[in-house]
Amino acid sequence: MSNSPFDDAQGPPAGIAPVFPSVAPASAPAAEARIGDTRNIDSILRIPVLIQVVLGSATMPVADLMKLGRGAIVSLDHRVGEPVDVTVNGRVVARGEIVVVEEDNSRFGVSLTEIVGPAESGQNG
Repeated sequence: MSNSPFDDAQGPPAGIAPVFPSVAPASAPAAEARIGDTRNIDSILRIPVLIQVVLGSATMPVADLMKLGRGAIVSLDHRVGEPVDVTVNGRVVARGEIVVVEEDNSRFGVSLTEIVGPAESGQNG
């Protein structure tokens, strides 16, 4: 007969209270909401995230930055037609092409062309 504290097949000895009395035994069905429960998913789906489309970037000395004025053009490292990065909370999740929104010609949008996998997105954010 084993006296191991991990041998719980017989339960705790008589007179000893469980360490975590509020935790139900593994064999008992959980009365609380489970991970797959719709209530938990709905609360997660309502969390706001920041989505950004990175058109490109530029590096310049502060002296050149101070010379910029209205109408100045800053050249970016992306070229016309190259895919842009779509980031969510700072992590690249997709790439796409810039499009003009059909309903409102004064707005731009992104047409997603590639979804970035977890291994690839870890390098960019």
